Amino acid sequence: MKTTNILFEVGLEEMPARFLDATEKQLQDSTAKWLAAIRLPYQKITTYVTPRRLAVVIEQLATKQADIEEEAKGPAKKIALDQEGNWSKAAVGFSKGQGKDLDEIYFKDVNGTEYAYVTKFTAGKSANALLPDFKNVILNLTFPKNMRWSTGSLRFIRPIRWLVGLNDQTIIPFEIAGVSSSNYSFGHRFLGSKFEIKDTMTYETQLRDQYVIANTVERKQIIVDQIADLEKEQKWTIPLDKELLEEVSHLVEYPTAFFGSFSEDFLTIPKEALITSMKEHQRYFPVLDHEGELLPHFIAVRNGNDQYIDVVTKGNEKVLNARLSDAMFFYQEDQKQSIEKNLKKLERMVFQENLGTIADKVGRVVKLAEKITDILEVDQITKENTLRAAKISKFDLVTNMVNEFTKLQGIMGEKYATIFGENKRVAKAINEHYMPRFANDHLPSSTEGAIVSIADKLDTIVGCISVGIVPSGSQDPYGLRRQAMGILQIAQDQKWSISIDDFITVTEKLYDTLEIRTVSKEDADKNIAEFFRGRAAYILKEAGIEQDIVEAILINKIGNMMFTIKKAKLLTVKRQEAEFKSDQEAFVRVINLAKKGKDTGVNSDLFENEQEKHLYNVYEKVKSNYQNQMESFEATDAMETLLALTEPIHDFFDHTMVMTEDIKLKQNRISLLNKIAVLILQFADLNQIEWKQQFTS
Repeated sequence: MKTTNILFEVGLEEMPARFLDATEKQLQDSTAKWLAAIRLPYQKITTYVTPRRLAVVIEQLATKQADIEEEAKGPAKKIALDQEGNWSKAAVGFSKGQGKDLDEIYFKDVNGTEYAYVTKFTAGKSANALLPDFKNVILNLTFPKNMRWSTGSLRFIRPIRWLVGLNDQTIIPFEIAGVSSSNYSFGHRFLGSKFEIKDTMTYETQLRDQYVIANTVERKQIIVDQIADLEKEQKWTIPLDKELLEEVSHLVEYPTAFFGSFSEDFLTIPKEALITSMKEHQRYFPVLDHEGELLPHFIAVRNGNDQYIDVVTKGNEKVLNARLSDAMFFYQEDQKQSIEKNLKKLERMVFQENLGTIADKVGRVVKLAEKITDILEVDQITKENTLRAAKISKFDLVTNMVNEFTKLQGIMGEKYATIFGENKRVAKAINEHYMPRFANDHLPSSTEGAIVSIADKLDTIVGCISVGIVPSGSQDPYGLRRQAMGILQIAQDQKWSISIDDFITVTEKLYDTLEIRTVSKEDADKNIAEFFRGRAAYILKEAGIEQDIVEAILINKIGNMMFTIKKAKLLTVKRQEAEFKSDQEAFVRVINLAKKGKDTGVNSDLFENEQEKHLYNVYEKVKSNYQNQMESFEATDAMETLLALTEPIHDFFDHTMVMTEDIKLKQNRISLLNKIAVLILQFADLNQIEWKQQFTS
């Protein structure tokens, strides 16, 4: 099979760095799907993304589609031929529809019935005829934000300036927005020039000669290596923020790392503020000493070579010093305020139209925090600290520093609270109540921080759902999914012996006293339960739990998250044990028959056989121990205690007719099964579990 190598490149004005990772993956996937759709096999797809170009190289692409020979099935023979053996209208229509003559029809037996068939042959098209359609792959790329330019109607991430389409050395002709494809590309905006691509496979090398490192991974590695060299040379510690590294690697085509300095006077500003300013405004990497203290230096990455790097350094230093002067001003001005004055300003900040101001929210959080401290039975000092932290948790939202750098909310709250004389535990809780801020972030380490964090998140979730704001698809403007995950993770991390459902109930009761809901209480409670259940299910799946066990464990309530995961993991092990099948069958039979009626009480005088008496006696013997083990979150012990019922249950069913015609006997037996079912369902609904085939005899 003959093959060729293909290059497509789209040259653009500088694209936003934050979109490029997703765009490169999209380009890779879209190209692969397109090649599959046009039936052209290939060996490898390589994508290249820089601020000014999107490109893809397809290696060893077949020069022609494979020919296709296939059978087309038509009507049955008795329909295709009339009684005289002549072709019917159905046969004529079938042959015409397939572009065949009647004499090309033949018959084949299919399960005892003969059907009309024709063989169709489709000659494969050449790659040359198909490749110009790659323009549709380009046009179908999607971006978070698009723009139009000139007088054209095309909306794209940035204006298209040049197009390249090469089949080895031959130009692939296509046009987008008035720009025609060619074999000419452009190098670095300042260091490179327009150049002719001699061959598809020389593309990356020629770009390098034009001061463009086209490969994203290589560009990133160059930055990492250059920073490592500076770190070693200067004896510094330079933490590499992953997100910043990704962004910087997409801001440049030819990276050169360098360092600069700023005035030591600025080190009086909290280092979090300095680092945030350097990262967010200037895309600089901070520099630390070996003890982790911030030094008055920064690392930047230039889009170009090291020529005149001293001039570039001075320019960056000047800009950063101006930025930090602003930060110093904000920091000093904020300290002229007070916590109480800032809290007053929160009365003018709207949290959500139906949920009131930030001050209203804080009031609810204080009430919830108090309820949670009572549930957890914390000591008086912890309670006082928690309520104080809850009351002032949002005061830093109106500070200049947080207004300039929203990521510093909580962080500056802790700093300013300490300056204003709050004790360390209160100040720390202000910072921690925002945790976790993102996936895999730190969780609150203090009890106060954990309680205020949960109270704040509960208020946001229950409040939003109560006024009809429920996340759907990718829409979650208030970050409710993240906050629900945070609640579950915090409760698990703190190892509290409390059910998540109790926290939710407390919050719902608070909202029952407020005239806030815009949806019915029933709908709100249902949506809240389903929402939290979905987040708990996600955590279980992340822990490696299969869907059927997730359903079994979460059949009623979420419970204590730590214990819920323990039960799920135990069932995951048990389902692999052949001997557990008998236990499961016994428990499921109890659960199903218990649904036939309610527990109206068990009268032992109505027992008719020893098996019935024995089952009741075993139930009475194990229930107290089982409940204690469940309350102590001893999953394995609780299951072992429950398994003591298996044999008596089987004996009971072997010798006892539950659905007897005697109403009293039937109800008495159903009541007994209901009592046992309650114990089983506290652990899980085993009906939901799909037991493995290898357990069948």
